[in-house]
Amino acid sequence: MGDKEIEQLLNLARDKSDAGRERLINTVSDLFEEGASTLSEREHALMTDILNQLVREVEMVVRRHLAERMSVLVNAPRELVLTLANDEVDVARHVLLKSELLHDIDLIEIIQHRTMGHQLAIAMRKDVSEPVSDALVETENVDVIKALLENIDAKISKGTREYLVEQSKQKNTYQEPLIRRQDLGPELAEKMYWWVSAALRKEIAANFDIDAAELDDQIEASVQDIMEAEDGVVPKAKRKSDSAEHLAKDVDVTPELLVRVLRQGEVTLFAALFAKYTGLSGKLVRRLLFEPGGEGMAIACKAKNLPKQSFASIFLLSRKARPGDNAMDPGELSRILAFYERIDAEAALGVTTQWQRDPEYLYAIKRLDRAKDDTKKNE
Repeated sequence: MGDKEIEQLLNLARDKSDAGRERLINTVSDLFEEGASTLSEREHALMTDILNQLVREVEMVVRRHLAERMSVLVNAPRELVLTLANDEVDVARHVLLKSELLHDIDLIEIIQHRTMGHQLAIAMRKDVSEPVSDALVETENVDVIKALLENIDAKISKGTREYLVEQSKQKNTYQEPLIRRQDLGPELAEKMYWWVSAALRKEIAANFDIDAAELDDQIEASVQDIMEAEDGVVPKAKRKSDSAEHLAKDVDVTPELLVRVLRQGEVTLFAALFAKYTGLSGKLVRRLLFEPGGEGMAIACKAKNLPKQSFASIFLLSRKARPGDNAMDPGELSRILAFYERIDAEAALGVTTQWQRDPEYLYAIKRLDRAKDDTKKNE
């Protein structure tokens, strides 16, 4: 730094007016910005000290201008940048958005102790790290989290993505930005598509005169098409089946075969055959097979018009196949057979048609209905 520059700084330092302070900051900033590579260590420290001392004494418009200049300098004084980052949000926004000198620990500290405006600026900065993303999500501020999700450069951990997908059931604001993220992953993407579709179903059903079953068919088909187009991702219902399902693949299933297989104790094979016979998922069939009352199995059998005797055999054999105590109340068979006779076959078919839908979709609808009931109770 030459004598001329030193004399200029001394003259500006003597001027205590706001205008003088502004000129001094601008001059030091110019010297720092233009001559940083040629400054000695002592000169660098001197100018940093001048800026640190003056930054608290000048008007916000001057600090904002300084922050804008410092935000893009890779060799700016880190202490000064940190001071500006903790200033009023109109000042801090520039360095929070752009400065590469702020460390994760600095950003997390600001997230935890400064305003929502500071949090929003950090959520929109380039290359947000996973720890910083976690801190932003921990604020539980919907606008901040939405801004983070919309930031395609932000890195969000798998655990946090899973948490936000769950949150999206109640917070619709998260749904669109989550689905648009490339890092969402196929499993979470599939889950998200079903939740969004279930919410869409509720809205359409409430506002338009349309058959609910037809609407479910259309939505399910649309979601399946979307999922199959997502990098070759195949929905769970279409993934590779287990060995029992492979055995059942080419078998002509009859009521007699079902009873014979179950009588031989081949419960797994029976479940695979019954799933093929009814069009229900293997998971649902296993649940119906072992549920305490047996009403679900009765409905599934009635939908296929199984003879009463065949259903009775399946019911009795399935009770014996249950783990634990296999003792059955003598009146249980009479009760379930009376129930079986009362079931309307067409109504049973309608129920199983609903059961054939993707379990994630049915679960989404059930949760929405439950949330609606809870809301009514609290009113």
